[in-house]
Amino acid sequence: MLDRKTIERVARMFHVLAEPTRLEILQVLQKSRHSVSEILEVLDAKQANVSKQLQILHDAELVARERVGNTVYYQIADPLVFELCRLVCGKLQRDVQEQLDSLKKANRKPLE
Repeated sequence: MLDRKTIERVARMFHVLAEPTRLEILQVLQKSRHSVSEILEVLDAKQANVSKQLQILHDAELVARERVGNTVYYQIADPLVFELCRLVCGKLQRDVQEQLDSLKKANRKPLE
């Protein structure tokens, strides 16, 4: 059993990951580091929002940042986040497959 503080920390992490723009940013950073302007080229989002979401991801220690001259680069700090995403995507795929199987089964039943 997890203690209350640990449960709250887990909940905060899920809260961080519950925002679509943050997930898109993580996806962009999955293969390599990028600057904010490079991230903006990929996403359909405003610079202020991307910067805000990057700060939240940084505060949650999911991304790291490095200043090179005038440019700040962001990269994944903990690749474990992609394992979590893989698990969630797997669950969603299973749910869809179960729904498809149910529809196929329903379509095979003779009409009365």
